[in-house]
Order: sequence, then C-alpha cells, then structure tokens
Amino acid sequence: MESGAQVVEKPLLEVIALGPDDAANAEEGGADRLEIVADMSADGLSPDVATVADIRRATDLPIRVMLRADEGFLSSTSELQRLARLADQYAGAGADGFVFGFLTPDASIDVDATAYLAQSDAILDRPWTFHRAIDNALESRRAWSAIRDLPGLDAVLTAGSARGLGHGVDDLIRVAEADAWKAALVMAGGGLQTEHVPWLMRAGVSKFHIGSGARPQGSWKAYVDSRFVRSWRRMLDAEFVRFRRPSA
Repeated sequence: MESGAQVVEKPLLEVIALGPDDAANAEEGGADRLEIVADMSADGLSPDVATVADIRRATDLPIRVMLRADEGFLSSTSELQRLARLADQYAGAGADGFVFGFLTPDASIDVDATAYLAQSDAILDRPWTFHRAIDNALESRRAWSAIRDLPGLDAVLTAGSARGLGHGVDDLIRVAEADAWKAALVMAGGGLQTEHVPWLMRAGVSKFHIGSGARPQGSWKAYVDSRFVRSWRRMLDAEFVRFRRPSA
C-alpha cells in the first residue's frame, strides 16, 4: 500500500449499476468502473450472482460488488462466512473487486470482521473499497487509523458525513489536505454535486462516485443515462486539467 502521493493520469469515475443496461450505458458515457449493488432503498446490498454475471457480459469495465447483507454495518461470524462464500461466487461470475466494511456496536471500525473478508480466498488477491460505513463511525481519525493496514484496500467511499457530501464536504476536504495517503484513498460519493469537485480535486482527491446523479431526475427507477455519465466525465476531466495538470 502506498503511503504518499501517487501519479494520477486522470480522475476515476465510478458509477453504481443495478443491472446490465446500467452497465452498458455507464461504459458508453465514459465511466471507469462500476459498483454493483441491489436495493438502493437500503443504501445498497449484495446483488444476485446472476446479476453480476449478466453485467459482466454487458461490459468490459472493472466491476466491484457490494458485500453487505442488511442495512446496518454490524456483522456476525455466520454472516461473514456467508459473505465470503458469496464473494467466491461473484469472483466466478466476473467480479474484479469488492465493496465492504463493518462497524462494532460502539460505532468503531470492526477491524477483525473487515480483515476476515479482506483475507478470504476470493478477495485476498483482489482490490476492494471500504464503503460509507466509515461515515457512520463515531470518531473519524480513529476510523482512518484502524483501516490503514487492511490488505488490498485501495479506495474509501466517503462523504465525510453520514448525512452526505452536502454536510460533510468541508470535513472531507480537510482530511484530504492533511494527509496524502488519505487523499489517495478517498473516493468522494454520497450526494456528489458538480460544485464539490473543484474543491475536492484541489485537496488531492481524484476518485469520484455517482449513483442517482447518473440517472434522469435522480430516480433509482430510471436506468443510468449515458449522457449524464458523459457530462460528469467531461467535467471531471476538465477540472483535472485545471487543478492537477499532469506533466507532459
């Protein structure tokens, strides 16, 4: 795991896909990666294995699949074992990586539960994202410290607040500005708006995640629209040139 600044060629745009039509449209619009989930009324749960296989056939983009059984962030030994088996099935269906993370009852990072999955056979050699459970941790600094040595972790999906980027963007900017390692891991998502992007990029953030923002009227009942994704792609690339100018 890198602990300092990294060379970034372009900003990463990840789009939530619920099915193969979403995936194909996201790819057409210029997305770099997909997060595959089910049931957005519960903020994203593990999808059917068949859905992952269908999406794999619909796109060549890297796909990361959610490992989350219910709305909460707690886990148990039996649930972790089930999720590990599910991860193996997802890998067989074409998953490139995963999305997961757990909290203890006192709202600290559950390092043992998270490490159990990170070191399971299907995940050990694949990258993964710590999801927005980190925004629900009681103490942000301790939460970041707790995840620092987890194997395979290469992104942290965060809004800086459990209430979304509208409330947490300032805190997230401060986190990124203060620590290049954190800035390199941050994937800003959870109500991302275009006006957030310049400030986040200036702080060193180069990964961005959209869900409802890729859909007409922000509705989860609508498919991802390639035009919406392309609008985000162009905006991110333009802001990257403005603030992060890579060397020629």
